[in-house]
Amino acid sequence: MTTVYDVPADLLINQVAEDLKKEGKVKSPEWVNFVKTGVHKERRPENPDWWYVRAAALLRRVYTDGPVGVNSLRTHYGGKKDRGSRPEKFRRGSGAIIRRALQQLEESGFIKKEDGGRVITPEGQSFLDRAAEKVKKEVEGLEKY
Repeated sequence: MTTVYDVPADLLINQVAEDLKKEGKVKSPEWVNFVKTGVHKERRPENPDWWYVRAAALLRRVYTDGPVGVNSLRTHYGGKKDRGSRPEKFRRGSGAIIRRALQQLEESGFIKKEDGGRVITPEGQSFLDRAAEKVKKEVEGLEKY
């Protein structure tokens, strides 16, 4: 059986984001077109479907690292803030975006809260493993040519 660990992360995240959008498991909020993903960013994301990509990346992160909390995920999605002539400084990513995406994934039944953070449910694990199987078939199909 193919798992999340058997396929490249970027291909898996794109596949899961597509599945989340198509199945309607996650809905992007109305404010999604007006926000940056952290104080270290200068502009909003260019990808119009960035909400689904972030939700898919969070789902994979909970699968691989769980149990995780919002603060550890904020650190993972943070970056260096450009402060002009002063040295750059690390800033954490937006907690509101991460929290809202995790809440939507909870409502879909893919993750759940436990002591110490959020963990993947069996339904979420099978959802990711099915997506990994699709990605593996695509990658194997491309390697034949």
